[in-house]
Amino acid sequence: METNIHLKIDTTILLSLKRDSVEFSKDLLYCTALVLYRKNKLSLGKASELAGFSRMDFVHKLQIEGETIFDYDLTYLEETSESLNRIKQKMKDNN
Repeated sequence: METNIHLKIDTTILLSLKRDSVEFSKDLLYCTALVLYRKNKLSLGKASELAGFSRMDFVHKLQIEGETIFDYDLTYLEETSESLNRIKQKMKDNN
């Protein structure tokens, strides 16, 4: 299911940007998806869907623009590493 959202944009803005309404709409969706992804409101998959890209194309666009794709804090990485070490040890114990 899809929802249409209508916005009024002064044509002088489009002229300043040298974009037509279709190009501007695509840019707006991408920028919105990017902001929501940065704020952890949307997953990478959902952000790419909102932007109208495949997941890989969205990742590629983020890379081109120098955006962080996976931004994990040190605590999360340490916890993940510890979990992986426990799993690895269990697998060794079972063999």
